[in-house]
Amino acid sequence: MRHCINCCIHLLANDLHRQCFRCRGPNHGDQKCPLCKGENKVASYQDSKQMKLFAVLEVRTEHSESWNGLFCLKKGKLCSLVFGLVIMTLVMASYVLTGAKHGLLLLPSPFHYGAFASNPSLVDNESLSDMKDHYQPAKINASYVKDYPSIKLIIDTIASKVEFVTRQRPDLEELRKQEPHMFSVIPNKFLPNSKNPCWYEEYRGNTSTDPYTTNSYALYSKRFRTIFDYLRKVFWNHLYHYKDKHYRLRCLPHFYIIGQPKCGTTDLYDRLRLHPDVRFSAIKEPHWWTRKRFGIIRLRDGFHDRYPVEDYLDLFDLAAHQIQGVLQSQAAKESGKTSRIVIGEASASTMWDNNAWIFFYDNSTNGEPPFLIQDFIHAFQPHAKLIIMLRDPVER
Repeated sequence: MRHCINCCIHLLANDLHRQCFRCRGPNHGDQKCPLCKGENKVASYQDSKQMKLFAVLEVRTEHSESWNGLFCLKKGKLCSLVFGLVIMTLVMASYVLTGAKHGLLLLPSPFHYGAFASNPSLVDNESLSDMKDHYQPAKINASYVKDYPSIKLIIDTIASKVEFVTRQRPDLEELRKQEPHMFSVIPNKFLPNSKNPCWYEEYRGNTSTDPYTTNSYALYSKRFRTIFDYLRKVFWNHLYHYKDKHYRLRCLPHFYIIGQPKCGTTDLYDRLRLHPDVRFSAIKEPHWWTRKRFGIIRLRDGFHDRYPVEDYLDLFDLAAHQIQGVLQSQAAKESGKTSRIVIGEASASTMWDNNAWIFFYDNSTNGEPPFLIQDFIHAFQPHAKLIIMLRDPVER
C-alpha cells in the first residue's frame, strides 16, 4: 500500500491510517503524511494495480461487526451468571435469616403442628402452661400419626368454625321439568319379584331391526363391540311375548360403587364379579349420570351428542336376560320365587362430579348446584345401595 487512505477518505478515522507503513510513528498526524498532504486522493494501488476501495471498506466493516457480536454474546452470558448468583444469594440469605427449619424457603409454613397429646381429654382440663409440655416440635408428618383421637380433635376444631347448612332437595316436579325424557322412560313402580328396579318395556321393532344401532356406547367404544355383537344375536330370544306384542326387560342397578379416584373401586369391582349372584354393566365405568347424559366425554374436548337413557339401560341387558330367565321359569311362576341376581354399577364420579350443571341448569342458588346427580338417582331409586370408597387424601 503506497498511499494513506485515511487522510484522503474520512470514513474510517484512525483505523486504516495505522496500517500505513510510512506513518506508524507515535507522533503521526494527518499533516505530516508525505504522500497525501493537502491532497484528496481516492484510489489505492497495490502491486501497480488499481484496487476497489469500497471492497476494502466492506471487508473491514464486516470484520468489525463480527467482533462486536461476539463481544455482546460474552457480555450477555456474564450478565446471566451475575443475575443467577444474586438470586441464589438472596434465597440462601432468606433461608438463614427467617430460621424456617421445617418450613418452605422464602415462605414460613402456616402448619407448624406440635406433637399430639395421647389423651384428648387432657387438652380440655390443662392450663396453657401445662399444654407446653405436651406440644413439642413435630418430628413426623401429621398424616402419618396413628393417634386418631388426636386427629379427630383437630378435625372437630376446624369443623366448629365452619357453618354447615342442610341442603334442601328439589321437588320431584322440578326434576321432571329438567329431564322429561328420562322420567318418560323410567317408571315409578318396578317388578315386585326382583331385587333390582326392573320393568317391562314394549319393543316395537322386528327381527331384522338392530336394537343397538344408535347406541352411543357401541359406536364410540371399540373395546365393547364384541359384547354388543353377542347381545344382538341373543336379543330376540329373550323378548317376552304377550298378546301379539313384544316386551323387553329393563333394569337399573341395585347398588352403585362410588368414591374418589385411586381408592380401590376397581379392586372391589373385580372381587364382586366373582360372586355368582352379582352382575355388572357391560362397561365398568359408564359415567352416564355425571357426564355422558350431558354429552361430556372429557371437559377439555367440549360437548358431543348426549347419550339418552336408553343407551345406559342397554348396558344391563345381559343381566336382564338372566333375570328374565329366572322370572319366566315354571318353578318361579308357581312359587313366586324372587330372582337373587343383583346388578351393580361402578362409576366413581357418581359421588363427586357435578360439573355439568353450570352448562345446563340455571344458577338459581348463587353458586350452589340447584340439581345434583344424587337428586335424580334418589327420585328413581330412593332405596338404592351406595358403596363409598374413600382413602387418606394425603397418603394418596
